[in-house]
Amino acid sequence: MKLIETIKNIWKIEDLRKRLTVTFLLVLVYRFGCYVVLPGISPSELEAMRNFTNSGLMQLLDMFSGGAFSQASIFALGIMPYITASIVIQLLGMVLPQFQKMQREGESGRMKLNQYTRYLTVLILLVQAPAYLVNLQYQVNAAGGHASISWPMMVFLSIVLTAGAMFIMWLGEKITDKGIGNGISMIILVGIIARFPGAIAQEFFSRLNTAQGGLVMFLVEIIILFAVTAGAVMLVQGTRKVPVQYAKRIVGNRQYGGARQYIPLKVNAANVMPIIFAQALMFIPITLAGFGARANDAGFLGSISRTFGDMNGFWYNVVYFLMIVAFTYFYTAITVRPTQMAEDMKKNSGFIPGIKPGKKTAEYLDSIMSRITLPGSIFLGIVAILPAFARYFGVNQQFAQFFGGTSLLITVGVVLDTLQQIETHLMMHHYDGLMKSGKIKGRTR
Repeated sequence: MKLIETIKNIWKIEDLRKRLTVTFLLVLVYRFGCYVVLPGISPSELEAMRNFTNSGLMQLLDMFSGGAFSQASIFALGIMPYITASIVIQLLGMVLPQFQKMQREGESGRMKLNQYTRYLTVLILLVQAPAYLVNLQYQVNAAGGHASISWPMMVFLSIVLTAGAMFIMWLGEKITDKGIGNGISMIILVGIIARFPGAIAQEFFSRLNTAQGGLVMFLVEIIILFAVTAGAVMLVQGTRKVPVQYAKRIVGNRQYGGARQYIPLKVNAANVMPIIFAQALMFIPITLAGFGARANDAGFLGSISRTFGDMNGFWYNVVYFLMIVAFTYFYTAITVRPTQMAEDMKKNSGFIPGIKPGKKTAEYLDSIMSRITLPGSIFLGIVAILPAFARYFGVNQQFAQFFGGTSLLITVGVVLDTLQQIETHLMMHHYDGLMKSGKIKGRTR
């Protein structure tokens, strides 16, 4: 069989075999740490914390941490502080000349930015760690348990949480250097996948024990999940190729240029960032309303609590969808720079056939991005609200999250990226790729 032969070829390549082994072992270390509970915290009293992370932004944090957030693990803060710091540094690179200069300095500039990202990660952790412990104590005590964290213990546990998050960051960097795929993305993927077996088993037994369609409905759900995943693959891989012609140059006795190449402009250049931003902002009115009103109270705050407190509600998902579309345009505008692309093209004697170099090229690229971003943003918004539709048709909360949203897009993107790297190793050693025809495109960085 083709699959067995491909696995044999992968195992024959020594470098690829070592990288896969290193990746597996480091992921195993990460998953083991997710079950190591903080000192002084009783695992039997964490039921309230698990209920607290069943929805909203907390569910997103728990998903990214592989369940460590709800289990009060030493890895509870996960990789999100590092991602937050990376986003902030990336945004600073758009507005501050000093950071823009470092971005253009090549490898040395990248190392400096990585160091600043680590420093910012530590600062974020020093704020998030005490906040997490205060919330943990409140949730446990509110549920009738007993959790008393003194100030010396608070400082000690904050150091443990900070060290745990930095250790995860180190694991991710080692996976990138010594393993296969992007280490940070791989850690997020493992956290998401770890929840899938339990979610699908829960849905299976739920359908088996009820009269709501039984196994037939479960099979329909699996087919729909497969179709949604295929759509997500199309969204991640979708590109608009812009032809670029390079002028011929004679250097000595050799000719350079003259060939036509293509600039792949992604339909969804923002990836999952609009969903993350929208989820974070949608959680703000719920939190503010929670301080002043309950869902059954009258008045403005009570109305907000009722409207945005239900993640499966109509108005919540309408606003959520519109915010994703808006954030897709915003994030694409700050990450894709047509002016810079036009300048680089002009420096390398390249031009788009029929378009003047310089300002006209930048305007042409900007118009293309505006046109392809609209369907991309709408499709991204639809994928984001699909879990709400799944919940409407009776799918349990845990399994519904895999029908769309951040978890599905991250899973698809990371898997494609990893498979592309494996295929590259196979092709370098003159073996067949992973597909019978064509190549895996993966993500465009």
